[in-house]
Amino acid sequence: MLNYPVQVLFLCTGNSARSQMAEGFLRTIGEQDFSVFSAGSNPKGMHPLTVKAMAEHHIDVSHQQSQHVNDFIAQRFDYIITVCDRAKDSCPTFPGDIKKIHWSFSDPAATEGDEEAKLHVFRQISLEIRERIRAWVETQRKLLKEQGIK
Repeated sequence: MLNYPVQVLFLCTGNSARSQMAEGFLRTIGEQDFSVFSAGSNPKGMHPLTVKAMAEHHIDVSHQQSQHVNDFIAQRFDYIITVCDRAKDSCPTFPGDIKKIHWSFSDPAATEGDEEAKLHVFRQISLEIRERIRAWVETQRKLLKEQGIK
């Protein structure tokens, strides 16, 4: 049975792009139905192109902080969603009956080239994450309704 709001933690290695995008999209698309956080196993700070790409979706992630996964180890989550392969392999154990999901997205922060080439990749990854979040939110809302929560 899910909690309400549904508690979600997105994990990535650097917590600078993919997990930050996922957090921003879920906050916006999921609205009050989700309590969402993101963290990394080796946080590097928010990548400036993450902020720029998300602003094109009219989502301000500039206030979000890059945090370490250990900061959340005692917190209760319904879902832990890894968005990079390394985070999946190094995800710590969390207490409780947590559903773990893995969504593999390319790392836009690893893109080579000039600023415009890099921004293009950040835009592409943000679109992929947005569509995944939209579909997932729809499924979660159906589950909440089936459980009589919403």
